[in-house]
Amino acid sequence: MTRRMLDCREVPSDSGCSLTLTGSEDEVLEAGAAHAVAVHGHTDGPELRDALRGALRDAPQATGPGAFVQLIEFRTQHYDQMDGLIDGWASEIGADRTAQWMIMGRDRDHADTYVEVVEFPSAEAAQANSDSPVTTAFAGKMTALCDGPVGFRNLDVIRAMTP
Repeated sequence: MTRRMLDCREVPSDSGCSLTLTGSEDEVLEAGAAHAVAVHGHTDGPELRDALRGALRDAPQATGPGAFVQLIEFRTQHYDQMDGLIDGWASEIGADRTAQWMIMGRDRDHADTYVEVVEFPSAEAAQANSDSPVTTAFAGKMTALCDGPVGFRNLDVIRAMTP
């Protein structure tokens, strides 16, 4: 069974709520409706349920063989702006997003150096992401904030372990 998720960070809101719900579609819709009523002041009903159903997406799965991981290394003195660009990209690309998950790390040994790890279900999904006009526009803005070239490593996952 594919797990589904709702992420308040992906739904337009003034509250800045960061709750993410994951489970079966029915479980997530029930919990999401209860949360929307209790925290956001919505009224439960068909309109709310339809809106929540439209915001559902498949939950990221554990990475395994056949997946594709991209490492993106860059230097910038403007990380706060970069972070905002990433949020803007995620919002704008919406349901067309092929990236399953990402992790951003700051290098402890090299000031202003960051490495982003992005997982895709396949190299083809990564290419579809790269070909998106939303990603192309994001890449241009990202490069403008960087101190030097952006480095990429493209990795086919051949082994993965989860606890």
